[in-house]
Amino acid sequence: MKMYIAGKWAETRTVREVRSPFDGTVVDTVPLAGPGEVEAALSSAARGARAMAALSAYRRHAILLKTAQLLEARAEEFARTLTREVGKPIGESRGEVGRAVQTLTVSAEEARRVTGETIALDGAPGTEGKFGFTVRIPCGVVAAITPFNFPLNLVCHKVGPALAAGNSVILKPASDTPLSAIKLTELLLEAGLPAEGIQCITGSGATVGDAICADSRVRKISFTGSRDVGAHITRTAGLKKVTMELGSNSPLIVMPDANVAAVASATAVSGYANAGQSCISTQRVLVDRTIYGDFLDAVTPLVEAIATGNPLDESVRLGPMIKEAEAERVGTWIDEAVQGGARVLTGGERQGAIYAPTVVADVSPALRIAAEELFGPAVAVTPFDGIDEALALANHSHYGLGAGIFTENIHWAMEFVRRMESGNLMVNWAPNWRADLMPYGGLKESGFGKEGPKYAVQEMTETKMVVFH
Repeated sequence: MKMYIAGKWAETRTVREVRSPFDGTVVDTVPLAGPGEVEAALSSAARGARAMAALSAYRRHAILLKTAQLLEARAEEFARTLTREVGKPIGESRGEVGRAVQTLTVSAEEARRVTGETIALDGAPGTEGKFGFTVRIPCGVVAAITPFNFPLNLVCHKVGPALAAGNSVILKPASDTPLSAIKLTELLLEAGLPAEGIQCITGSGATVGDAICADSRVRKISFTGSRDVGAHITRTAGLKKVTMELGSNSPLIVMPDANVAAVASATAVSGYANAGQSCISTQRVLVDRTIYGDFLDAVTPLVEAIATGNPLDESVRLGPMIKEAEAERVGTWIDEAVQGGARVLTGGERQGAIYAPTVVADVSPALRIAAEELFGPAVAVTPFDGIDEALALANHSHYGLGAGIFTENIHWAMEFVRRMESGNLMVNWAPNWRADLMPYGGLKESGFGKEGPKYAVQEMTETKMVVFH
């Protein structure tokens, strides 16, 4: 495949192979951009920003809506591309395509809602006869740097609102999973997007990402990825608007009045989707000691029943991790946990890039599998005594993206809402639930800024204050 820069599809002499995480076969190749391509993309994006700002809100709405319709018509093609480049089961890939259609559709609606407000200036002394209002304007050039795990929907979460707000976009997809982003760029152009309204540039983060983030022509950066890379980008960016959607080690608190069967079912879904490679995947399950054994007895057979294998097989629920090295890392962390006194109840085995769905019990909060972001198909289970200890354990993390609690007690639920240090709180479900229209973002080192089209548009516009005297 080719990348798209300066209004045309481009190749370079050097390419990168995109390989299936499942069997290592080459799915396609993409160009590796160098400094020349980066400069061409930046110059084109600056021109594209002027073209996008000149489009009416209705025209931006129509382009995004048409793109959503084109994507829906080619849903199965995109789903198979996702499965081949990411390794997620085909059912999950179809779900991601469906979500991407909705993300683009909601972004299209938000293009018609970019509004300011009237300011009651006469609320200040000595301001009689003044009339004030605000207007929202596009930032200009938005850099969208996206991760491998949801390479279509998370691209839509950045590109959709940026275009809705009247910006141009430089899209830098993950090096391992660029294919669906390139295909989406094709759809946007087919839907009538101005030729320089988007750049889709492929290459390494060190060569492409750093140069884009440091350039003064870029006004806004939206990044989803690891905490360490996010910290690097914020140091590189300088005086820019930045949204960071970073990692987490999401806790699920299980109070003594919880329905154990329901919790076990939710855990078996939320801890292993996309092989656990989700920022809000359930990683830590904190269970009241009075029902600890019951929960372990309920969740273990459900996790054992998760079918692994070829992600294109309709019966498979867990495919490979993005790389074999990542599966090896997960195994190392679990081995460390066992050496630290934890028990593997099921799983703990690896075959190539597939790591078996795993439950680890009796996990000390100090162990790496609990303290850091595992980003793999395992959950760490820890007992607690009482709501205060549960919240202390849940908050014992530098992350704060997603958290959940199961309880029928309104007082415990409200204590969780009030005291839990996380940006997304689920009551009677696991942390990984997300509706694409809701505000989504983290606290602490899980980042800052919000996604969800309405809220991303606010992040991707700037405000002018106007006063008539």
